[in-house]
Amino acid sequence: MTTDRSPETTGASPTAAARASGVVDLDLPGPTISRHLYGHFAEHLGRCIYDGFFVGEDSDVPNEGGIRLDVVEALRAAGIPNLRWPGGCFADEYHWRDGVGPREERPRMVNSHWGDVVEDNSFGTHEFMALCELLGAEPYVSANVGSGTVHENADWVEYLTRADDSPMAALRRANGRDEPWSVRFWGLGNEPWGCGGGMRAEAYADLARTFGTYSRDHGGNELYRIAAGAAEADYRWTEVLMKALGHEIGGTRRTGHGTGTYQAVSFHYYTVPGPWEHKGSATDFDEDEYFRTMVEAQRLEGILSGHAAVMDAYDPQRRVGLVLDEWGAWYDVEPGTNPGFLFQQNSLRDALLAGLHFDAFHRHAERLVMANIAQTVNVLQSMVLTDGEAMVLTPTYHAFTMNRGHHDAARLPLAWRTAEPVRSVGGTDLTTLTATASTKDGAVLVSLTNLETSGGVDVELDLRGGAVGAPEATVLTAASTSAHNTVEQPDAVAPAAHEASVDGSVLRVHVPAHSFVTVRLPLAG
Repeated sequence: MTTDRSPETTGASPTAAARASGVVDLDLPGPTISRHLYGHFAEHLGRCIYDGFFVGEDSDVPNEGGIRLDVVEALRAAGIPNLRWPGGCFADEYHWRDGVGPREERPRMVNSHWGDVVEDNSFGTHEFMALCELLGAEPYVSANVGSGTVHENADWVEYLTRADDSPMAALRRANGRDEPWSVRFWGLGNEPWGCGGGMRAEAYADLARTFGTYSRDHGGNELYRIAAGAAEADYRWTEVLMKALGHEIGGTRRTGHGTGTYQAVSFHYYTVPGPWEHKGSATDFDEDEYFRTMVEAQRLEGILSGHAAVMDAYDPQRRVGLVLDEWGAWYDVEPGTNPGFLFQQNSLRDALLAGLHFDAFHRHAERLVMANIAQTVNVLQSMVLTDGEAMVLTPTYHAFTMNRGHHDAARLPLAWRTAEPVRSVGGTDLTTLTATASTKDGAVLVSLTNLETSGGVDVELDLRGGAVGAPEATVLTAASTSAHNTVEQPDAVAPAAHEASVDGSVLRVHVPAHSFVTVRLPLAG
């Protein structure tokens, strides 16, 4: 997608003192923070699939069926809940039958969106489902609405999920898989306003109803159909999709089967710190550019609120889910790499951006049911970078892993007693300290993100309504916001043990400049 948003930044200094005090109500659990808010995205783009997830069975890199086991192990450790595939823009030119059957017999195609390279379809449906099984992740399949047909889409659902002797089930067995897979998340196209067909909202809404109708539930497999939604703050697109459901909204459920033709609507939001033609470097940036990036990231909170408000008008019971199935920082590609491969490094700045987003996701957990970072390996804001046999975990990966305790936890109310620290950036107020608290499995997790570059914050949180044991704190920071991991220095940005204390009911923790901190506290009694 393209955009042009580049607010000017000023050198204004932060206005708040380096102390913050707040309250967490341990006995007032709120909505569940779905683990699917920590979802992922893998497109046939650059080196995400090939060289990233898939190296082929003849590779010297340890693999199972061609799937890289080091990447699998890393993502399992992060608790990857779901994986979206095959796109992205690629989804709407992908015909699934080209990617099944013997690999040597699969037809080739041109990946016209990403680098104009030839795709050999060696990674297809069976390989993707095997990957999800290795990861322990739920598959999120994006169907081809832009250049595909309703019949093609219906056949793919049948191929994947039907157990009897139907034509597509028989084809699946002929291709080596006897039992059907369990597939819940089903995307009805991608960015239909752009690369997915250049459609008007009303035209796409009609197609979404048709494709959704013929995306059948086979046996006990119940699809959760996701209509492809808006670019950023295009609230009209969301309104058209909600209107198109009409009376069906009363029959839908956010996390299961319903009578509606789709059970959720999506939107996309990328953080782009500069104009599209010069978005800026992933690692070579100054303080002004850093804060401009965070202002752009902060915009997501208002956009989430805007889409939720539109949906609330048509669905006050919140039966229809909101899905942010593409998000992340988008910079210029690394020098010397293919511009169509979207390969960029990943710095501490990106981990802090992720922390800012996580808290926004949690605050909207009543409506937001899924979010997918773009993308998991070697593309945009990646979790993992690969270089031949080597693999590097990015700062963003570490932020995801540190927040694993929020998966399927109950959000706890966290209110600040002191004014939130704010920095003025180009006339926009940037809140530089953000936090979340949640509880599950007899423990509380508090996560805090300090965006400020010039000083830390001493945080005191009054933990009311319960008693806690000794805290275990972890910090992710580095000497500069541009610090990043490489094959030569894989731990330049890595989690480390941190100090925190509990005095009576008060948690005290210092949150250093440009850092992400988590504190786990066991509940007593």
